Amino acid sequence: MTVITSVVARQILDCKARPMVEVELRTESGVVGRAAAPTGSSVGMHEAKVLRDEDPSSYDGLGVHRAVRNVTEVIAPELVGTVFATQRDLDEALVGLDGTADKGVLGGNAVYPVSVAFLRAQAAEAGKPVYEHIARGPLASIPVPCFNVINGGRNRDAVQAFNEFIVVPYGAETIDEAVEMGVQIFKKLPGLIESATGNPATVGGSYGYAAPYSDPHSVLSLLQDAVGAAGYDGRVSFALDCASSEMYDRENKTYELNGGRVDNVGLVGYLKQLTEEFDLLFVEDPLDEDDWAGFSLAVRELTRTYVFGDDFIVTNKERLDRAIAEKAAEGFVLKPNQIGTITESLDTFDTATENGLFALPSGRSGGVIDDIVMDLSLGLQVPFQKNGAPRSGERIEKLNFLMRAAQEIPGSALSRIESLARY
Repeated sequence: MTVITSVVARQILDCKARPMVEVELRTESGVVGRAAAPTGSSVGMHEAKVLRDEDPSSYDGLGVHRAVRNVTEVIAPELVGTVFATQRDLDEALVGLDGTADKGVLGGNAVYPVSVAFLRAQAAEAGKPVYEHIARGPLASIPVPCFNVINGGRNRDAVQAFNEFIVVPYGAETIDEAVEMGVQIFKKLPGLIESATGNPATVGGSYGYAAPYSDPHSVLSLLQDAVGAAGYDGRVSFALDCASSEMYDRENKTYELNGGRVDNVGLVGYLKQLTEEFDLLFVEDPLDEDDWAGFSLAVRELTRTYVFGDDFIVTNKERLDRAIAEKAAEGFVLKPNQIGTITESLDTFDTATENGLFALPSGRSGGVIDDIVMDLSLGLQVPFQKNGAPRSGERIEKLNFLMRAAQEIPGSALSRIESLARY
């Protein structure tokens, strides 16, 4: 039984210097749980609402003082002095206080950090690391980190429709080696980009290198060259986050691709060609977040890779249930702030697991140093996870977390994903 004695909130900054909500929750036993609410650069239409002040005189309208007040003036009075036996009890109380499916009254960025802070407080009361507190069984494996090393979007040199180009060091023997492989490949990229284009490499929106080409095939070829230059041929695969909603025209139902526009059949056909030439572990959000027919087509056609939903699923059990029924996804990207509470996130994870689908934990572009997704990755024993580019403190800390965990968990080993891959 956990009795909450205080809930305090404040406005702090995320890794992109944008305001976010941080919460400290104290219990009767004297422990403190702290958590903040990161936000993505692109936020799916079906995610929990991020409540901002919209005051242009402060942080260009991105302040979160309204959400902070919702924690201190609405949530805290209801929680303080109340006894909660489980995480579900606490989260159901939060969901009831808001009363909307998208956390639109209090703000997902007010609800979420309270949920995570309580999880950390209960783990502290139990005297366990959070990942052990949430573990479904024995802890035996360390997930393989996936590195987002080249970023798409509207860059200086190109308009690259696909958002993330990812390297997966599946051939590493240990987590330390996997991290080194990701770092060494990343270090080869600026020289290769400058040599190929004549221009210095620039930093992308997610701290990878900005894609120097509009053609995804050329970017994957560049990655292949970087893998070879680092000496890791045959030990590294790739993945894509297309984030296709960002380049979708809802009026004519077409997607931007390599300077032109294609429909969902054309986009899936192009992706199929890429999967036949390159070893792609997964393709994330290949279609728009509401293109259900397109996702089902992708699952049928992209047989040499896995189709994952991020903006498409938004860690929402109801959307995952529909995707399972329509055979529209083979996994989802686990981002707990998308749905708003730990319990809802775990319910979605359990549904995926029961139906043979993958969960791919991932931080957000506007991330935090102590991201709870790392505890979820380890505690839920997923085979691989997204860690971002090996640049900037909050992304490096995710890698350090895994290397520490490998030492803390006796007998643990890096997950072997060769048997899972379809390439």
